[in-house]
Amino acid sequence: SHIPLQHLTGHQEFMGLDFQVSEHVLVPRQDTEVLVEEALKYVHSGMKLLDMCTGSGCILLSIVKLAAELNGCKEVTGTGVDLSEKALKIAQENRRTLGMEQTTALLQSDLFERVNGTYDMIVSNPPYIPTRVIKGLDEEVRLHDPFIALDGDEDGLKFYRIITDKARDYLNKDGYLCYEIGHDQAAKVSDILSSYGYNDIRVIKDLAGLDRVVVARYYGTSVSSGRYNI
Repeated sequence: SHIPLQHLTGHQEFMGLDFQVSEHVLVPRQDTEVLVEEALKYVHSGMKLLDMCTGSGCILLSIVKLAAELNGCKEVTGTGVDLSEKALKIAQENRRTLGMEQTTALLQSDLFERVNGTYDMIVSNPPYIPTRVIKGLDEEVRLHDPFIALDGDEDGLKFYRIITDKARDYLNKDGYLCYEIGHDQAAKVSDILSSYGYNDIRVIKDLAGLDRVVVARYYGTSVSSGRYNI
């Protein structure tokens, strides 16, 4: 029936941690570990993180937990945001299982609608697949992953535009914005970031050599931007 194995077992390993999953969240994928690994390079003690479109919570929970356990960072906290109540129930269970109820919070919100405060880093793996492409995906994805977590509208870039724009009101000075992207979206997402005044734009490849993550900083000024591919 092309049901993903993870939906049958209810679990998926990610960043060395065990996460509960269901048909209400995207199954954490190895490609997304590149986003976590890159974010960990910039996390330091006292940082406050926001994970937009958190799903299972795997990105936020991994960053906060590993920042403490691997990097020795203290008092790193974060909030995971998602529109789906069912997704947040999965994230809540993962938060409880990992013992992170004191360091992380979860919020049901349509993007930034109910978000308060400011953050040192915003991370996101938003829906980024163009609507027309979804029908051609493998059945394991097309039939069993939540459509809301896949659909990036006509060109796949809808949520990058919205988040990049709104994030400026929620990022502290010199804050980081970190995205997972589709393998062919680096140039367009970089241009979106640049157009909204972000700087130090970097594109990071995954283990297959494909563009997978874009990181930028927001200084709150229109200094010259630089773009680096590694």
